[in-house]
Amino acid sequence: MANINIAQNMPADGIEGLQKHWKNDLLAGFMVFLIALPLCLGISRASGFPPISGIFTAIIGGMMVSILGSARMTIKGPAAGLIAIAIGSVEELGTLAKQNGSTDIWIGYKLTLAVIVVASICQIIFGLLRAGKLGDFFPASVVHGMLAAIGIIIISKQFPILLGVKPDVKEPLELLAHIPQFIAKANPMITLIGVISLLIMFTLPLFKHKIIKRIPASLLVLSVAIPLGIFFALYQKHEYIFGGITYLIDPKNYLVQLPASILEGITFPDFSYITSAVSIKYIIMFALVGSIESLLTVKAMDGLDPYHRKSNMNRDLLAVGVGNTVAGLIGGLPMIAEVVRSSANISNGAKTRWANFFHGAFLLVFVAFASTLLSFIPTTALAAMLMFTGYRLASPREFKGMYKVGKEQFIFFFLTMFVTLATDLLIGVIVGVIAKLIFEMVVSPNPLSLFKSSMKVREEGDTIWVDILNPAVFLNYLGYKKSLEALPKGKNLIINFANAKLVDHTFRENLHIFEYDYHLAGGKVEVEGLDYHTPFSEHPLAVMRVGKHKHEKQFTLSARQIDLQRVAHLQHAEFHPEQVYNKLRFKVFPFFKGAKIKKMQNRLIKRGDHQVIDTCDVSFLEADITQHSYEISVLCLHHTRIEMPDFILLKEGLVSKYTEDINFESHPKFSKYYYLKGTDEHAIREFFTEEMLNFLENNTDFEIESRHNTLLIHGAKRVLSAQEIVRLIEFAEGLLGMIEAKVLQEVR
Repeated sequence: MANINIAQNMPADGIEGLQKHWKNDLLAGFMVFLIALPLCLGISRASGFPPISGIFTAIIGGMMVSILGSARMTIKGPAAGLIAIAIGSVEELGTLAKQNGSTDIWIGYKLTLAVIVVASICQIIFGLLRAGKLGDFFPASVVHGMLAAIGIIIISKQFPILLGVKPDVKEPLELLAHIPQFIAKANPMITLIGVISLLIMFTLPLFKHKIIKRIPASLLVLSVAIPLGIFFALYQKHEYIFGGITYLIDPKNYLVQLPASILEGITFPDFSYITSAVSIKYIIMFALVGSIESLLTVKAMDGLDPYHRKSNMNRDLLAVGVGNTVAGLIGGLPMIAEVVRSSANISNGAKTRWANFFHGAFLLVFVAFASTLLSFIPTTALAAMLMFTGYRLASPREFKGMYKVGKEQFIFFFLTMFVTLATDLLIGVIVGVIAKLIFEMVVSPNPLSLFKSSMKVREEGDTIWVDILNPAVFLNYLGYKKSLEALPKGKNLIINFANAKLVDHTFRENLHIFEYDYHLAGGKVEVEGLDYHTPFSEHPLAVMRVGKHKHEKQFTLSARQIDLQRVAHLQHAEFHPEQVYNKLRFKVFPFFKGAKIKKMQNRLIKRGDHQVIDTCDVSFLEADITQHSYEISVLCLHHTRIEMPDFILLKEGLVSKYTEDINFESHPKFSKYYYLKGTDEHAIREFFTEEMLNFLENNTDFEIESRHNTLLIHGAKRVLSAQEIVRLIEFAEGLLGMIEAKVLQEVR
């Protein structure tokens, strides 16, 4: 029943989608353009490319790849994740060419363009060979280690630029070791602009006002840095004295340099070293890392898509390969699906792929007619933006989170990161994967079974039993995934791991994504048999191995949990105090949009013939750089036989008071107190009967969100007492009674 509602509200694609949703997509595309413009310039410089290169890539990604690909919400363009590979290729190939007599200062860049073209052809082949599931293979700890290394590389290389210093060393570890020297040599004028820019990037997300939160931090940085650059006359060559030391200001070193026209910025690749060992190494790195990062981002954005459209990974990989080929041929950076811009695209109300197209079109128009403004952007401001991006990739929270998953996972994470910093990305990833493989072969009773998926399926009516017979690890996940996805949709799927001797972190994380997708298709997934396994840590997604005896967790209940246990007994409900990791379960609801769900616990589950009332405490991190941790009690009411429209019902606030919503003339009290919004107004008006409106007018303690035949109900945004939980359940049961009565009346 849920799928009918989704299909009815699904935005049209193609020209029809443009006609219906161009206003939403135009606004979203403009907001993404504001974010993309400075990032494209900064990523280009950090990669050793001319600043215009990133603009070329974003234009191609927006105006061409958006049409060819299948991902509606992801923004394609240059990304910080490929900076380490790009700058390494430019430097190594440039050195190789100069050793052979080349005097061209851009030779490393031109040779790298040839590498990008060949790597892009590899991506096209990946797409044709249906290698879109490549991103599911690599262990999560290795991928996180790779991204953390990229973050540290970005920070190390941008730090001297932030201070206006030209470093004498190039390697990340050497750059980190020279930080005290960079600080001692800092150009005060440049440093001031850079530090202010960095403070804006870190502090703007701390402001909670809704209007302020919609301002792109990068736009605010430019609005401050450009006037400061003009005030300090960075646009003209001069000297100034500070603290008795003379400093030289040269616009070529401290401002963005662009060609006179966009056509003059076109540069063609040089294929003269394409068969060298260095070129082959970077071809592999661009093709492999670029594909993995892009696929992971598309998968993540599909999860955030309000309409839960699923992208064709193979088609998207093929489209990115075509776009990268064009970009490499005219002087652009390689592109991937980018996280920050894609998230901004969704949060700004994009409906279709045309938002991506518009973002590329805005870039083209701006660079063609207003590029002079870009020449006033201080490079130190771009460095601040990139350092903030690097921090997000390698924040202390990443280290702490991986350590909590398990000490062995932290070892793979740290080993991948350190080897990458000491050598390069390709070697770092290979070492991380090998370390993970060795570990699983050591802890597995039968190492050969790690490479083969094996499961037994039995179907009875609406229930399918799946017995996992071999270890469930990253090595054989693709085989298991293929078999699971081939099962009939809309069933009650029970997956039993009692016979799986080993279940690793990567498999468990991917399994939750499968559960989420299966639920959206109208089915239900239950996991059994893990009680016979011993976890390697207390993390809900820790590696688990079968022990000699059944492993049972012992809980010491708190006073509140004891009260909840009594409530469960009186309500004839199940009580589960243990922590459960199920972050995808709540992502369909706007309340948790963009938040990082950590865990849920203290569940009271009350089952009926066709409905489930499930209350729990949810811990999550707020969706901004502050990452504040919150815990709230919520109730999920799911019904398998009743079709409920998607809507949100909130208490009227300052912003919603001046926003158009669905009102009922016969119930002015309801319309005054509540903000009601949804895509299918007719279905919502039919759903809210007179009895329900009266009920809600007399029970104003709760807010409701409806998605896919599930209601999310919450009151005070905190953990509720046992007595308040009882009140929450009574409210849900009262609501359920009226919904079922309405359905019975319609049947009669």
